[in-house]
Amino acid sequence: MLNRLETEKRNPKSKHLDEMPVYEVLQKMNEEDQYVTEAVRKVLPAITPLVEAVTKSLRTQGRLIYVGAGTSGRLGLLDAVECRPTFGVPSSTVIGQMAGGEAAFTEAKEGAEDSREAGELDLINLSLTANDVVVGLAASGRTPYVVGALQYARSRGAVTGSVACNRSAVISAHADHPIEVNTGAEVLTGSTRLKAGTAQKLVLNMISTVSMVGTGKVYENLMVDVRPTNEKLYKRSHRIIMEATGADEETAVAAFEEAGQHVKTAIVMILADVSEKDARQMLAQSDGFIKKAVRGGD
Repeated sequence: MLNRLETEKRNPKSKHLDEMPVYEVLQKMNEEDQYVTEAVRKVLPAITPLVEAVTKSLRTQGRLIYVGAGTSGRLGLLDAVECRPTFGVPSSTVIGQMAGGEAAFTEAKEGAEDSREAGELDLINLSLTANDVVVGLAASGRTPYVVGALQYARSRGAVTGSVACNRSAVISAHADHPIEVNTGAEVLTGSTRLKAGTAQKLVLNMISTVSMVGTGKVYENLMVDVRPTNEKLYKRSHRIIMEATGADEETAVAAFEEAGQHVKTAIVMILADVSEKDARQMLAQSDGFIKKAVRGGD
């Protein structure tokens, strides 16, 4: 089957890669990368219902679980980890599960992807429920580990999605919402960490970011649930409050501290001119959406 996959074919434009000057190789890679965003644009209609399903799940305390192997698994784990500081969600809300476990993130364990049973077992260990969404990631679209995970997820009634970089992918048949981004042959034959990896990263950016927007984690285009875990993020928190409210720095910092360093609460305190306690209550009653809290549920 491998010789039929677009991601495994030789790219005639880079056949003499080993003879090209450095600049020419860079130019060729850059030219090929231009195709990735267009390939993703073509599948936006397929991405939309998956994002809607993830949003619905997160609103009802469900989880988004990425499963993959190799580069695909690492990209899923990376997206999951970055949701924690960016959107202030616990590590149990967005999970990256990869073949071979987290240790495989830093040391390749490529053989771990060949077991369907391992994919199923990893989801069993996560106590998967019908309220969760499982997204299988595989550039080839045929990874047994991912197939096993998706099969088990469906058997538990969970919504399933998939992201592959080949048409008619095997994993698509096991997903309620299959996404196939046709990125074509790589500059370096079969190295799917290149265009295919870029495409998967773009799709994951969309899935996590847009679903978080749909759960009140964003006000206008500001990350109002950012978790200030270092000096840079403290300063960013202050700027976010200032941008959202028009307040000066002194007012923003004072509200931030009074709100227990919770950006969203500080914003509501200033916009609605209410106490910290009232701001938290207003947010709770509006499902965490700032505009709804300030407008009284409109």
